[in-house]
Amino acid sequence: MNDPGNPSGGGAARIDRWLFGVRLFKSRSLATEAVNGGRVHVNGARVKPAHSVRPGDLVRFVRGAVEFECTVQEIPARRGPAAQAARCYLETEASQARRTAFAERMRLAAAFAPRPEERPDKHERRALRRLRGRD
Repeated sequence: MNDPGNPSGGGAARIDRWLFGVRLFKSRSLATEAVNGGRVHVNGARVKPAHSVRPGDLVRFVRGAVEFECTVQEIPARRGPAAQAARCYLETEASQARRTAFAERMRLAAAFAPRPEERPDKHERRALRRLRGRD
């Protein structure tokens, strides 16, 4: 798959390995699950985990509640540091705008959420658990 003599990676890699290698997913199994679930598209097409990606491919997937879209820049030889992984893809401007708009909405929602002055005591925690159906 990758040329052992090329430390920056080769020409192609499996999509699940690439997503894990560039730190877009915490584990390869989570990346595989996302691909199998139809949440990952390469060049506009739904793919399987063994689908190979090459530099220049457009990868799109839903991360949390926001659609993430990036162009593959290079294929890493292994999962390395975050700074090195970030150089392996280029996020599109539309994706960056969606992420910043979502972050702003979340920040505003958190500002209007009621916050208690102190932590709940034992009895209040029990009441909260009952209210949420966890008891």
